[in-house]
Parts: sequence; structure tokens; C-alpha cells
Amino acid sequence: MKDNNVFIRQLGLDLTSEYYSVIQVTKDGGANLFYGIPDWVYEEEVFSGNSALWWSQDGEFLTFLRTNETEVPEYPIQYFVSRPSGNSPPDGLENYPELEFIKYPKAGAPNPVVHLRFYDLKKKEDFAVTVENDFPDDDRLITEVVWSDGKHLLVRETNRESDVLRMVLIDVGTRSGKVVREVDISAIDGGWFEVSKNTRYIPADPANGRPHEGYIDTVIHEGYDHLGYFTPLDNKDPILLTSGQWEVVEAPSAVDIKNGIVYFVATKKSPIERHIYSVKLDGSDFHPVTDTTKDGRYEVSFSKLSGYALLTYEGPGIPWQKVVGTPSGDQSFVKDIEKNKGLATLAAKHELPTFHYSTVNIDGFDLQVVERRPPHFNKKRKYPVLFQVYGGPGSQQVSKSFSIDFQAYIAAGLEYIVVTVDGRGTGFIGRKARVAVRGNLGYWEAHDQIETARIWGKKNYVDEKRIAIWGWSYGGFMTLKTLELDAGRTFSYGMAVAPVTDWRFYGSSPLPSTVDFSANAAIDSIYTERYMHTPQHNQQGYSNATISDAQALSKSVRFLLMHGVADDNVHMQNSLALLDKLDLASVENYDVHVFPDSDHSIYFRMFLPCFFFTLFIFSCPYEVLNMR
Repeated sequence: MKDNNVFIRQLGLDLTSEYYSVIQVTKDGGANLFYGIPDWVYEEEVFSGNSALWWSQDGEFLTFLRTNETEVPEYPIQYFVSRPSGNSPPDGLENYPELEFIKYPKAGAPNPVVHLRFYDLKKKEDFAVTVENDFPDDDRLITEVVWSDGKHLLVRETNRESDVLRMVLIDVGTRSGKVVREVDISAIDGGWFEVSKNTRYIPADPANGRPHEGYIDTVIHEGYDHLGYFTPLDNKDPILLTSGQWEVVEAPSAVDIKNGIVYFVATKKSPIERHIYSVKLDGSDFHPVTDTTKDGRYEVSFSKLSGYALLTYEGPGIPWQKVVGTPSGDQSFVKDIEKNKGLATLAAKHELPTFHYSTVNIDGFDLQVVERRPPHFNKKRKYPVLFQVYGGPGSQQVSKSFSIDFQAYIAAGLEYIVVTVDGRGTGFIGRKARVAVRGNLGYWEAHDQIETARIWGKKNYVDEKRIAIWGWSYGGFMTLKTLELDAGRTFSYGMAVAPVTDWRFYGSSPLPSTVDFSANAAIDSIYTERYMHTPQHNQQGYSNATISDAQALSKSVRFLLMHGVADDNVHMQNSLALLDKLDLASVENYDVHVFPDSDHSIYFRMFLPCFFFTLFIFSCPYEVLNMR
């Protein structure tokens, strides 16, 4: 890639000579037109990387993305202390902030226009393919590209609001394309499609009962995500490989092509566990690969032919890794990679919190909860309670994995009880609960936090006057929305870090802060519109989801607002707009801390910022909450 154009460099036939020729495939790439690489939006949201080109398996064709972001508006980011560009300003301008403009489509603004282009290496031709019944340019998201063994290409597309899926089959030999499968999820359950890149091509194998090519994809079956096998490639009706009131997770993990065995991770035992399963391509012989008689959360990575698997046990005990043989290989093979004896020894030397898992039933939905109790927990004491919330659509915070994180520190070090509940909108508890939040983000999620807090407030060991809530990013939004809806009746204190306060300001995907404070993915309008539709189609929903009731916020004892000034994900504009509302309403029961030049992760000149606000915040509820 050079100057946003595609080039192909060819090797000498003897494979030892110098590169001897370069073909320039495209020539008009520039500041607003990208070939073979995604723009900022597609890099972060769709492809999770900086490449947008795909070779056919025989190397005869190259397909690449053409991205035109001419109409995408720019958003300015100011740096007041540092100069990230590394450039020295001209004399006399050294005291002015450095200004960076990024192409950032907020909800309802123009998105980049994307097309697929192709290059035929034999004919030395660059060409496009017309697809029958394709989405219009301003309503098309291309989210996945998968080559077959031959000259066919599968392309996953959705409309802008991500509730209509079209699987496109392109024949580069005839240079034609058609929609072979369409699913309108808005008509099924009112929900959406997440961006996924797990489609698995299955070659034909007539000798073993597979006369046609096909592919495995995640399908919606009776309200849950399951696996479907589509064969031939243009078949719109799948062979259902899994079913039940549980879900597959980023599946399939691997396919043993020779024996027709599909391996995948699923929540069959419990929404908060992950076990490995296998099933044959005809839907028979479904069984677990890991030991489901014991609690566990596993990740897995398979060898090329699926004969061996790198199995990672994440908890709830001390994590470990080993390579094991599969039914496709030598099942007797076991080799330990990491037993984590050092971690086990270290954990034994410290007084760690205890983890207690349960469910709460709210409005007919069974929601997963984890309660972290201090060491030496005394049921006769009255403990303050901190709710940690994220709550973003499809996310999951309650998990049976080994995690000594910030929440564990609060429980063990400050002797709080720390509670996390995955409310409506979160993942792996069925689509009915998940899609309930569409078009009205914040309301049902906040309702579930409040109802759970009321349940905890009635427990004998809880001080119901000292219940607080905190969250980062989407969790910051949830903190404010919960305080707003609650109006001081249940939660006395809150801390919102880098919160969304108005979804019209936002296009990105806020990340769960409890997983990795360094995560700094900034994602396009695809995120907001997937869950809220466009503002043009849902003005009332956007108004409802805005943090706007300053008087309700004034009913809590106190809350803290924190934001990085150079946040290119959830722009500082969100917090400034809220501060304006608080000023106009003469609200005074809050504190503000801003971080100059810090982005969404708040890392500029900060080492683990959680320690800063640990001292600032979590000493406060003991003092401030007693003011009542």
C-alpha cells in the first residue's frame, strides 16, 4: 500500500532474485479515497485492523475495499499540553494548542461509501461487480469477505441500521453477483445484527457425502444464536447444527473438514460459563469436549487440521493452559503449557475477596449477578455496597473467570461489597432480553440496576444508605442514567468516567473499562445506529436516552464526572453538554476532574488512573454518605 493505493509486487520465479516488477492497481487514492485499507471508521468497527484486501485461495484474484469518505464530517481534537504529531510549531505559535481533525460520523451524519473492487492477475484487469438487489450506497455496510476454494466470494452486508442482513455471492469468473440470503431481523424480534467475522467456508467432498460447497454461519433460532450450515453456497435454508435456550459464542472455532466435525464455544451449561463442544455437519453427534460437570470458562485455539487444541482455562479457579488431542486427532495427547503455580502461590498469600454468583428475576428476566465480599466477611456487619456497571448491548461482565481486578481491590482493600449485574441489553441470556433496549438505550438497563440495588439494600449485611455506583464509557452513561432514573431513592453516590450523555454526539463503541483500561478503540456511527436507529428515524428515542434531568441528579448525595479532554471516542462534548445542563439548573452536588490530552483510556501522564480515583472517590462514601 502507498498513498492509499493498491500495488502488487511480483517475485522472481526462482524465489531468490530481487523483486522485479510492481503493478499499480489503483491510481486515484488520496485523502478521502482509500483502496485496500480501511478508513478510521472501518478499521476500528468492522475489520479490527488496517487491511481491507483479500486474496483468492489460488492467488489469481485480489479483492479490496474502495472507501470514499468525502462526505464524512470532521471532528476537531485539541491537545493543550503535548504535541502528538511530534512537529515543532512555527515561531510564535508554540503557545497554541495542536489541533487534529478526524473523520468521525456521528449518528445520522454521512457514513463512508464502500464498494468492493477486484483485480485479475492473469488479465491484468481491475474491475467491479454489479450485485442484483444490493443496498444503496448510503445504506450499505460491508462487514465480512470470505473466498471459496474456487472463484466464488461470500460478502456479508447489512443496511446502515444493521437490522437487515444480505449474504451476497459473487462469481468473479462471470463477474456477476446476487443476494442469496436475506434476513430482516427487525421483523423477527426488533433487534439487530452485530458485526461478526466468523463465517467458515466448507469445501465440497463428494467422497464423504458433501456434493456441494457451503458455509457455516451464526443464525437466529427460537430467540438464540445458533449454528447453521448452508449448502450449496446459494442455499438460503440451513442445516441447523445447534438449538436450545443457550447460545454459541463467536462460532465456529474450527472445522475438521476431513471428518465433518465442527468445534465451537457455547453457553449451554450456563450463560456465565464457556465450554467447548463439537457436532457433525449433519447435526448429529453433539457432545461436550470439556468437562461440563465442573464450573469453567474456556477459550480454545485449534491446529490447522483440528487434531489438537490449545485449551485455556480462565476460571473460576487458577487459570491454566494445555495442548490436548481432539476426536479429530490423538485424544490421548496432553501437554501442559502453563500451570500458573506462581499465581497460585501468590494468591494463597493474599486475602482475596470471595465471589458469589446468583440470579435476580426482574420483570420475568433472570439476570446474572456476581457479589464480591471482603475477606473475613461478617454477616452481622452493615457493609457499604458499590455497584460496578457497564451494560452495553451484547456485553457481559458477570463471568466465572479468575479475575483480581479493580473491583476485587475495592472489596478486599476497602471492605466494600461490590456487585455487578448484567441487565437487559447484555449478551448470552437470549435475544428477548438483549433487544429489549433497542431504540431506548439506558432505560431498562438503569431500571435493572435500581431493582437489583433495592434487593441488595434489604439484605441484613448491607447498609442501604451507603449504596454507590460507578462505570466507565458506556458504564459512565449507565451510572448517570441510573442516578437520573433513581433520583436519590436507592443510590447515594456515583462516579461516571468518560460517559456518553447524548447519543447524538456519539458514533463509537464504548468499551468495557473493567477488562482493559488501556483499550482505546474509537468506532463509527455503526454502533449507535445499530442500537438506536438513526436520529432521523427515532428522534424521541434519542431524547429519552439523553442525560437531561438535572434536578433528578441533584437528589443523590454527590457524584463525580471524569473525562479525558482529548477523548476521540466519547468526545469531551458529552460531558460539557451535561455540565451546561447542571449549570443552568444550579445543581451543585457534583465534582469534576478532567485529564488534559488524555484519550478514552485516560493514560496520558497517568499510571493506572484507577488508583487516583480510588483515593478520591471510594473514601468519600464513608464520609459523604453519612451526611444524610
